[in-house]
Amino acid sequence: MDLQLGGARLDFVPGIRKRLVDEEGDNRQHRRLQQSNEPATSVGMRHALGQVIRALASGNASNLRGFDAARAIVDAGLSRYTRKVYASPASQASATAFVSFGKCPAMTTVAIIGATGYSALEVMKILLRHPHADITTVTSRQEGNPHIAAIHPSLAGRLDLTCDNPAAEAIAARAEFAFCCLPHAVSASFVPRLLDAGCKVVDLSADYRLDDAAEYEQWYGAKHPDAARLPETVYGLPELFREEIRGAQLVANPGCYPTSAILALAPLLRNKVINAETIIIDSKSGVSGAGRQPKLTTHFPECNESVSAYNVGRHRHTPEIELILSKAAGEKTRVIFTPHLIPMDRGILSTTYSDPAEGTSPPSEDALLASLREFYHEHPFVRVVDHLPATKDTVGTNFCDVTIRVVRGKILTISCLDNLIKGASGAAVQNFNLMTGIAEMTGL
Repeated sequence: MDLQLGGARLDFVPGIRKRLVDEEGDNRQHRRLQQSNEPATSVGMRHALGQVIRALASGNASNLRGFDAARAIVDAGLSRYTRKVYASPASQASATAFVSFGKCPAMTTVAIIGATGYSALEVMKILLRHPHADITTVTSRQEGNPHIAAIHPSLAGRLDLTCDNPAAEAIAARAEFAFCCLPHAVSASFVPRLLDAGCKVVDLSADYRLDDAAEYEQWYGAKHPDAARLPETVYGLPELFREEIRGAQLVANPGCYPTSAILALAPLLRNKVINAETIIIDSKSGVSGAGRQPKLTTHFPECNESVSAYNVGRHRHTPEIELILSKAAGEKTRVIFTPHLIPMDRGILSTTYSDPAEGTSPPSEDALLASLREFYHEHPFVRVVDHLPATKDTVGTNFCDVTIRVVRGKILTISCLDNLIKGASGAAVQNFNLMTGIAEMTGL
């Protein structure tokens, strides 16, 4: 099927007309546009124009006139996953005028570095419905340049890319932004080259979460490859560091366990409600938290119908939790952190136990809940709830649900989140949004 728009040719893959976008409600919105004279600046129209705007801004399309072009694009059922624009060069002035007319930010080209794991898969699934992200590169060290759908079958028909293993400079030529999903210690050897080549980076490994190279070596058993950058790297928890994230070139994405504990405890420590040195954190995680690489402990017959603690007193998330809570408290914080493996796919439930601050009695539960709501009232992904939250409440979402109880003079928090979304990939996209200057909730 060919469509001419003022000299620009648009090609559509057969069969795609039925699928306009992969977001609930947008199909209805596009059908309404086809049957009415709804203005071209509507939300649905801007969504459909996302890819075209990037082509215009780069000077690869010509004579696309605002309303007529937009109506034709939507009426043709143009899918943001497959559309291609071939045209003679357009002037920058025309592109600027069209972007202004549509009121839609240009697309950001994105690379997924280390695309084979669960976190990488979830990043890609989110970005495929993101109106301002265009995945242009997926990398893997696997031989044979496999198609991404061969690694993640759920992406079949949704992302037509093959995995390769290019140098950082080649990645930067294809993408403005990189989600680095490489293993610990490997990531910090690659990230500096991406930054030097001009990419912004969210690193999903633990390599940039700690401030001190000696502490990193103590917990991760390796010298840090980029130690000088540690003190200046922004920790990617928007609920505590939103403004720092906005201006960052590199953001260290938080760990899953730390996110669940920090979001529950930070308000209490900042407001001097609890003792900073006697905190106990009991966390339970689904098996996906252990990663995609097969291990004996996550083998189905080993972990099914069984609950087990692991890495008691030596889990690598301990120093991360203590570091960020110390920043929130303004004083040294010490925790006892015990993680458990639960026979479910995904989700984390964390319960913390704290003493009241020295010389004080615990406030009432109502007062504590009100304090948490006030702390997070400008942060859309933390839901302070009255009931006891469950992991199913947050599966597949970027929310963290938190509540609080007072029991025999102790202050308890209960929090839950999806370890692969708010605990990893959703938080990474939240950081991407802030770093690229778009609304924090976009795509989430």
